Amino acid sequence: MSIVAIGTDIVELERLRRVWERHPERFLERHFAPPEIAYCLAKADPVPSLAARFAAKEAFQKCWPASFGWLEVWVESEGRKPRLQLAPRLQSVMMAERLSAHLSLAHEKNYAIAVVLLERQPA
Repeated sequence: MSIVAIGTDIVELERLRRVWERHPERFLERHFAPPEIAYCLAKADPVPSLAARFAAKEAFQKCWPASFGWLEVWVESEGRKPRLQLAPRLQSVMMAERLSAHLSLAHEKNYAIAVVLLERQPA
């Protein structure tokens, strides 16, 4: 196995909160998949979870050689572990290139961060 790329992104919670409060439905529908919206809105304060998922999409973009839409990458949970899910066109490239993505999310009082590592599996 070899590391192909690492991407990281940090989001200020209050900045995301202001954007969400100005255009709540539009912001959610444009940037998050239904499973992400359901997961985040179930929290007492959805903003840290939304920000972490927003950062995950940005971190993956920093690893990926081409642009993609916000809804083509989303975060789901595997137990307590976050996992990137990809739209079929991205997933097919990942499979063809023998790539797997690893994701780490964190948030604290003011910021959320995501790190994505792309790894190539041996032939």
